[in-house]
Amino acid sequence: MRYCALLPPSYDAQPKRTYPVLYFLHGIFENEQTFIDAGAWNLVEHLRERGTIGEFIIVTPDGGSTFFINSRDGRRPWESFFTTEFIPQIEKRYRIAAARASRAVGGVSMGGYGALHLAFAHRQLFAAVAVHSPAIMKTLPPGLMSGGLASSRLAALTDTFGRPLDAAYWQTKNPLTLAAHAPLAGMKIYFDCGREDDYGFDSGAVALDKTLTARRIRHEFHLYPGGHGWVFVAQHLPASLEFVWKAFEKK
Repeated sequence: MRYCALLPPSYDAQPKRTYPVLYFLHGIFENEQTFIDAGAWNLVEHLRERGTIGEFIIVTPDGGSTFFINSRDGRRPWESFFTTEFIPQIEKRYRIAAARASRAVGGVSMGGYGALHLAFAHRQLFAAVAVHSPAIMKTLPPGLMSGGLASSRLAALTDTFGRPLDAAYWQTKNPLTLAAHAPLAGMKIYFDCGREDDYGFDSGAVALDKTLTARRIRHEFHLYPGGHGWVFVAQHLPASLEFVWKAFEKK
């Protein structure tokens, strides 16, 4: 698996120091370098210089179009590999404080879906999750089942959720489904979305907010003006990074 590991300024100068880690997952048709190419790393450095956040490692793995879960046909077991092999190896290779309290997961769009799923399904691994414009839906759009979506998007979905798309499998992996019953008390949860999200993910974010509120699970949710993409993310990424840093501080 390709990945980028973004190390804090003191990493080389303090060889005995260990750091918390944020695993940040990209959107569909993006890759492990998008966080850098989109300018997010510049935002991180700016926030550190201002003293808004402290030092932690950011790891951006490549997930292809897997939605960061195991595919229905078993041929792309991304989730299993990530949780049982990738994380242990990364935290052995770099000086990471390998403990739940020092581990967070975040993401954008498809990566937001993946981060929420991983945090809710593997609560023993992550203390915090913070995402933007997560690709979550209450119900499957009719176009998915009829093949009415653009071929590239439909192919990405069916590669993961079955060909033809297995609605039952999709539902079991849906972060909304997990949010309704997973033991989430104590987890730090942040998510936001644009009111004019191009894919209608705002309705899924509102549904997630209602589900967590009904269960009295503490979380932070914002519905902001804006659409879908890195223009929106760049405006609100500082808030999620600050949220993650505060979660690390309170470990």
